[in-house]
Amino acid sequence: MAQLTGGQALAQSLVREGIDTIFLLPGVQLDWALDALYDEQDAITLYHTRHEQATAYMADGYARTTGKIGTAMVVPGPGLLNATAALSTAYACSSPVLCVTGQINSRMIEQGVGQLHEIPNQLGMIGAVTKWAGRAMTPTEVPALVREAFRQLRSGRPRPVEIEIPPDILAMTGEVELLDRAPVERSAGDPDLLKRAADALRKAERPVICVGGGVLSSEAWPELRELAQMLEAPVVMSSNARGALSDRDYRAQTGLSGQKLLPEADVVLAVGTRFVHPKEWGLAEGATVLRIDADEREVARAPQPAVGIVGDAKAGLVALVAALVLQPHFGDRLLGTERSLSSCVSLPSPLPLTPSMLRSRRALVAPKYALVPAATSTVCSPRSRARMAGNSLKPSVSVPPMACSACSMPPTGTRMPCATISNGTW
Repeated sequence: MAQLTGGQALAQSLVREGIDTIFLLPGVQLDWALDALYDEQDAITLYHTRHEQATAYMADGYARTTGKIGTAMVVPGPGLLNATAALSTAYACSSPVLCVTGQINSRMIEQGVGQLHEIPNQLGMIGAVTKWAGRAMTPTEVPALVREAFRQLRSGRPRPVEIEIPPDILAMTGEVELLDRAPVERSAGDPDLLKRAADALRKAERPVICVGGGVLSSEAWPELRELAQMLEAPVVMSSNARGALSDRDYRAQTGLSGQKLLPEADVVLAVGTRFVHPKEWGLAEGATVLRIDADEREVARAPQPAVGIVGDAKAGLVALVAALVLQPHFGDRLLGTERSLSSCVSLPSPLPLTPSMLRSRRALVAPKYALVPAATSTVCSPRSRARMAGNSLKPSVSVPPMACSACSMPPTGTRMPCATISNGTW
């Protein structure tokens, strides 16, 4: 243990958690925190704003564009209330933002004596727009408070959290033990439910995948791309999920085409999304709904899923891909799809087919429900550009002009009009 002020315990704990950028608007309640942050200036860069609303919005924007945790620091009372507009947005959009807030002196909290920036029940108030909020009342408690805040930010559904430390605690010296990061486990969910979901996808004739921002926050885009290729399924992305699948991939779809795809799907897999689309677009009668979400409340949202998996999007998709690979006869189904397509597409050579060769060959023909290309991506953040560059997808292969050997009709774009999949129709 070391003799540290509460402010030093806060600053050093933030450094240990990997925070290198803070957006803040200083005030008298934060003086001792700023004094400690000055000593950590080689590790943490401070951006001084002019309004608390901008402070928290900058932290939210930083979180979304970098994939890191955004950190804002504001004074209590009206300062924190000014920041709630941005925290509300971050809460609604599942953005990981840490709000560090001052307080009045510890012995005056909830006394109603008119201290500067005093408001009643500040922790209860901010609880409406945060995932979790906590307060330290001694310097010794500060590292554990910070550690729990980051555990909340890095586990489950990412949403804002708030911590507050009174100014007399920031100034007080005490025996402080700094803590390492809390281990964060990302669960794939119930193995039995994952097996049932994989079985439903294996039998699907017209599968559709709907994804939201949870896929991006868990960095699950490689697994999403693999699953979409295996199933030859279109991926309908919400506005918060744009970039999860490259717009160069013909499977990448938006709401414009999603409203036509969803009512025709026999199996719908929704991952990391609120999945409000069925209320607007409808579902086919008897359609099977599968859901993966870190928030159990979202999994239970109507329409009631046939299989609801509470788990991390990345871990869940990894498990689904592995389960499908192990499914008996799934490779036979892919080869059957190839044989159906081969009646409408002239393939280069009669080489023996493997699943990897099949995926590359099926790029010659887009399914009927995946013909509408997504518009050029409007996601232009450095994180999204790097993510899309990492997709390394080759340009689509054009089908040479010819007539279909099965129906003698000319091709439409890259699709033959009678392209069929075994056990169903495209």
